[in-house]
Amino acid sequence: MAEITAKLVKELREKSGAGVMDAKKALVETDGDIEKAIELLREKGMAKAAKKADRVAAEGLTGVYVNGNVAAVIEVNAETDFVAKNAQFVELVNTTAKVIVEGKPANNEEALALTMPSGETLEAAYVSATATIGEKISFRRFALIEKTDAQHFGAYQHNGGRIGVISVVEGGDEALAKQLSMHIAAMKPTVLSYKELDEQFVKDELAQLNHVIDQDNESRAMVNKPALPHLKYGSKAQLTDDVIAQAEADIKAELAAEGKPEKIWDKIIPGKMDRFMLDNTKVDQAYTLLAQVYIMDDSKTVEAYLESVNASVVEFARFEVGEGIEKAANDFEAEVAATMAAALNN
Repeated sequence: MAEITAKLVKELREKSGAGVMDAKKALVETDGDIEKAIELLREKGMAKAAKKADRVAAEGLTGVYVNGNVAAVIEVNAETDFVAKNAQFVELVNTTAKVIVEGKPANNEEALALTMPSGETLEAAYVSATATIGEKISFRRFALIEKTDAQHFGAYQHNGGRIGVISVVEGGDEALAKQLSMHIAAMKPTVLSYKELDEQFVKDELAQLNHVIDQDNESRAMVNKPALPHLKYGSKAQLTDDVIAQAEADIKAELAAEGKPEKIWDKIIPGKMDRFMLDNTKVDQAYTLLAQVYIMDDSKTVEAYLESVNASVVEFARFEVGEGIEKAANDFEAEVAATMAAALNN
């Protein structure tokens, strides 16, 4: 039997990422043959990964990578926040983002078939990571964005990488694009413009806003405060020419009733119409980037600010770790707690 030296174990660990004991056992089983030991570890890793396949992985990191006119934002999941800080996990995320940009896959299936620097496929790399790290590690999604030479990428990560954003700006510069990405990270827009919102979605969100007003009015009634009116509209998509014309007519009637001279109406009406638009586009402000108040200049919306600096936003992608994933009640942390409790009781 070949002698299993510390140098041999170290070499196998560097090539496979396996722990000391796993590497030593594999070398013993393969009589010191490095290549056979790597294959054995891979097979064992696949078995371990299969056992973890049903676990929920809702923690993790986003990865952002830019190379010339191509950029990607990705999400990679683990079962616990602790593992998301693991150096091997962080390296896997960063390498994956780079491989995505270089390979330009059209979907997750193509992404998983890409070749990693190690020579294995991306899918195999995640199986290996699951085995060596000890938690389910999964590649969840990616957004690949391309720009022209005249455009600028804004790449930004927030909260230790839990949020990743890529934006593309026409005009302006890279600093403006990054500031816009910071806004996107903080304000969570889901689409660029009100034109992308579904009609039924707007109606449902408006109903929810009015439900909140009803709850507020119950509290106001208890202290004899006047009730707040319901919102009639929630999006610019609902503000037809007739609606806007009627709003302006109502404002004029209000000014006349207040005895305001007609010669000053032109100075008052624009401000009141701006207020009308603001009050009746609450759904847009929550979900559409262009309608949101810009965090770098709260006197303007994002759209107005970009227009003021002769710039426009072309597209963006924002990922937040775990969004949309339902964690099972019996998740990994609960499983660990249960195991520890059982050990203490024995």
